[in-house]
Amino acid sequence: MVRVRPSQVGLLRGSVASPRVLRLLSVGYSTCHWCHVMEEESFKNQEIGEIMSKNFVCIKVDREERPDVDKVYMTFVQATSGGGGWPMSVWLTPDLKPFVGGTYFPPEDTAHHVGFRTVLLRIAEQWRQNQEALLQSSQRILEALRSLSRVGTQDQQAAPPAQEVLTTCFQQLSGSYDEEYGGFSQCPKFPTPVNLNFLFTYWALHRTTPEGARALQMSLHTLKMMAHGGIHDHIGQGFHRYSTDRHWHVPHFEKMLYDQGQLAVAYSRAFQISGDEFFADVAADILLYASRDLGSQAGGFYSAEDADSYPTAASSEKREGAFCVWAAEEVRALLPDPVEGAAEGTTLGDVFMHHYGVKEGGNVSPRKDPHKELQGKNVLIVRSSPELTAARFGLELGQLSAVLQEGRHRLQAARAQRPRPHLDTKMLASWNGLMISGFAQAGAVLAKQEYVSRAAQAAGFVRRHLLEPGSGRLLRSCYRGEADVVEQSAAPIHGFLEDYVFVIQGLFDLYEASLDQSWLEWALQLQHTQDKLFWDPRGFAYFSSEAGDPSLLLRLKDDQDGAEPAANSVTVTNLLRAASYSGHMEWVEKAGQILAAFSERLQKIPLALPEMARATAVFHHTLKQVVICGDPQGEDTKEMLRCVHSTFIPNKVLMLADGDRAGFLYRQLPFLSSLERKEGKATAYVCSNFTCSLPVTSPRALQELLCA
Repeated sequence: MVRVRPSQVGLLRGSVASPRVLRLLSVGYSTCHWCHVMEEESFKNQEIGEIMSKNFVCIKVDREERPDVDKVYMTFVQATSGGGGWPMSVWLTPDLKPFVGGTYFPPEDTAHHVGFRTVLLRIAEQWRQNQEALLQSSQRILEALRSLSRVGTQDQQAAPPAQEVLTTCFQQLSGSYDEEYGGFSQCPKFPTPVNLNFLFTYWALHRTTPEGARALQMSLHTLKMMAHGGIHDHIGQGFHRYSTDRHWHVPHFEKMLYDQGQLAVAYSRAFQISGDEFFADVAADILLYASRDLGSQAGGFYSAEDADSYPTAASSEKREGAFCVWAAEEVRALLPDPVEGAAEGTTLGDVFMHHYGVKEGGNVSPRKDPHKELQGKNVLIVRSSPELTAARFGLELGQLSAVLQEGRHRLQAARAQRPRPHLDTKMLASWNGLMISGFAQAGAVLAKQEYVSRAAQAAGFVRRHLLEPGSGRLLRSCYRGEADVVEQSAAPIHGFLEDYVFVIQGLFDLYEASLDQSWLEWALQLQHTQDKLFWDPRGFAYFSSEAGDPSLLLRLKDDQDGAEPAANSVTVTNLLRAASYSGHMEWVEKAGQILAAFSERLQKIPLALPEMARATAVFHHTLKQVVICGDPQGEDTKEMLRCVHSTFIPNKVLMLADGDRAGFLYRQLPFLSSLERKEGKATAYVCSNFTCSLPVTSPRALQELLCA
């Protein structure tokens, strides 16, 4: 099977020697569990391999390197099968039009599934017998896909009304909410930070209403249940991909960078709103994992850790979750010490096992372990509150905390001796952008300068390694080479819309956390480049990929916020921020045009676009420009900044007017020159549409203005 690197996508078109041979496209990604299963079962099977080689040009694509290719054919698979996922197998005509597709296939026929070998033989026979009919069918499919995927508006339709969109989205989320365990489905259960961020914004705009209170309760309860669950790695930190059950207990064990970045923001905002240190601790836990296990020496972040690993160094077969799960006897052996003050004979292991739900025979239901990889093993999950655990063993809360911390440290040391899961050392601009936001926002909210510095380090990495010299265009990816040297493909792939959008968002967040105007200047430059490369001047909104790639059948616009928010959803807020920082009001117009292009979807099923629904509110409420006039090093300035960072305001931008009239911000926004410090003190102004409130010089007065 041909492995397609970014510079090789032209292989999809085949060669002169095979103009009438079908293509078999397999799309997956490095840490995809079922991709590995299908590779072992089918692609390495000699008989199946011979059928593939004889009848098809076989191509393997990493969806994370080429999301544009993935999206085109996933749209086809979802439209024709009602579902989707990876690995994705699609059969194409020689001119790349899909006609059959699916996800995972077992190698041979089973009672419930047709086998991969059977599918290959049937398709090869159909091509020999009915080639023209298949070509005609593929053309009809392509036309249907074009119609299905069309997003845009041909007239000057206005952005949909905010209150209608917000109310409908809130009602749809509320209707799907799991009252007991949190989250918005039964199983599988995904973190979906986009839902939580929508609910935070809804609460901020409806603080005094029962609906606002419910929005906050849903989001905070979901975040607490996730943090208590097995989806949260209690020993190695960070979050796994999703839960296979409604209790957040048994996860799919891979860890993705994009989840860590978004969840760091969500937990930081939860702390900002609630003041509950629990959420700050979880945010710190996520960032520790990202720095330690996904951080590269060059400053960027790797993409993911695999779900599968070898149980021991002597094992010949990988198992899902092997790195993370525990037998009860392992825990007892590691924690044999008696606990002072508890009933006689009580050990560290007794307390730890009770608190984290460890059972002698394992705590994983056979229904959640179809391949029997977790038999007799335990996935740690907090089963009891600290108060109840302390009461059960007669301990003070502080003593319990020390006992559990000691247990976690010992298990972490033991786990460090196990073979680690595979690390996907690909580094993507888009996901690094999400992680920059995670560190920058957490740094600002939690007042942790080391987080802001780590965000700046990652932004510097993107500028050095994922920016094309001369053109100023982003590159999609780079790779860890020998001796941790950063490598690039011979013909690097240019960035997609999501790369620009997430990096720009990260740079805006980093500016607000650091007040270093160079990040702001670069963000605005990238926004201009994004406009030039991706904007649709006829149907409005941005295409996901550039024009001119002959390997792509369609240029699409993502219309769903999923594990990552759709790029058009995030870019609405980016555009509003860009306009506030530059005075270029055409960006506000573009933001409205995007909302108009997605208006029907926003009004009917905003649950599919919660981040864009949130942005609709920001668009209609107008951003507040919070301007602090002061010396960046002055304690009074820092107090005013701490006031801003401690307050959750979904529709604000922060800027520092330091008096340098030759600086970037003053050149962009001449009105800043009219704002002065009062009585020599750091002074805050809250402006809207470049018209400002009366100045205030105390954090309390500023707080009142921000919450007005």
